[in-house]
Amino acid sequence: MTVVAKFEIHYSQFLDEHGRTVAPLPEFARDAQNLIPLYRWMVLMRAYDAKTIALQRTGQIGTFASMLGKEAVEAGIGSAMARDDVLLMTYRENGVQMMRGVTMKELFVYWGGDERGSDFAVPRGDFPICITIAAHVTHAVGVAYAMKLRREPRVAVCALGDGATSKGDFHEGLNAAGVWNLPAVFVVTNNQWAISVPRRIQSGAQTLAQKAIAAGVEGVQVDGNDVIAVRHAMDQALAKARAGGGPTLIEAVTYRLSDHTTADDATRYRSADEVAAAWKLEPILRLRTYLMGCSAWDKVKEEQLVKECNERVQAAVQAYLDTPPPSPEQMFDHLYATLPAALAKQRAQAIDEKDS
Repeated sequence: MTVVAKFEIHYSQFLDEHGRTVAPLPEFARDAQNLIPLYRWMVLMRAYDAKTIALQRTGQIGTFASMLGKEAVEAGIGSAMARDDVLLMTYRENGVQMMRGVTMKELFVYWGGDERGSDFAVPRGDFPICITIAAHVTHAVGVAYAMKLRREPRVAVCALGDGATSKGDFHEGLNAAGVWNLPAVFVVTNNQWAISVPRRIQSGAQTLAQKAIAAGVEGVQVDGNDVIAVRHAMDQALAKARAGGGPTLIEAVTYRLSDHTTADDATRYRSADEVAAAWKLEPILRLRTYLMGCSAWDKVKEEQLVKECNERVQAAVQAYLDTPPPSPEQMFDHLYATLPAALAKQRAQAIDEKDS
């Protein structure tokens, strides 16, 4: 018997759960001051997240998918991407969207059931939120293929959850990205739960990163609660893609501290002890502990930041609440370049009924 191939999956971590360095820091992180903007973003994300859940509970928006616990993944992705890159995301990457210029008001409008929230003023090339699990993986392949054909130094960044790696769209997309050597980065947030299905029975694979191997794609695993590890992996993957080195799959191991969505009750399928243990690993406390240990952060700065974030979130909420609702005919306005006659008739009828 002859061994024809061997494969390895490498794991990266720089800060442990106690905020202590466990490996030499990458260059961008050697000055603790460079990590403060990432920390500020993460705290803002959590303030936004908490307020959005409160809005849903009071009937002011619809179902919402929390990002509680994955702020380091969001900040790592958002800080590494270039302006001209393209983000293709699920419903849980609001933090990355914010870092790329989507306003909290636009996000509130979206979660309020108004598609005008997807008409981003700033990142016009980014795709809208994808609710259908893993469908956007194939979209990312199409985007990356266009970038390659045009010889553009851009990258398609596709964010998805662990459950999406069990879908056919994921494997088909990854296979195409590998065979065509596309400029794409796939970031899998392994938060241990695909709604009520635990990671251990989603897949028999030892890691999710190894699913890249069959497609001829590099797969790596990082501590998803360590923003330095996520950012470093993103920097490397993006640089490789821009240089023509092809795609990378990054598995960020973290934990979903919230319910799957506000329509879910996670207490029905996981224990309080499990969640309590996960809270000890969460990313914001970890980075704050490190920054305080470096004398780059203190209690006064923390209090000021929390106050500032809450004020920014509340101002965005008010802007959302002050937004006039869409008129009924707008449901027809973004379906076709030229509206078919049958739908044009319905649109006219909607206007007549509104004005009557």
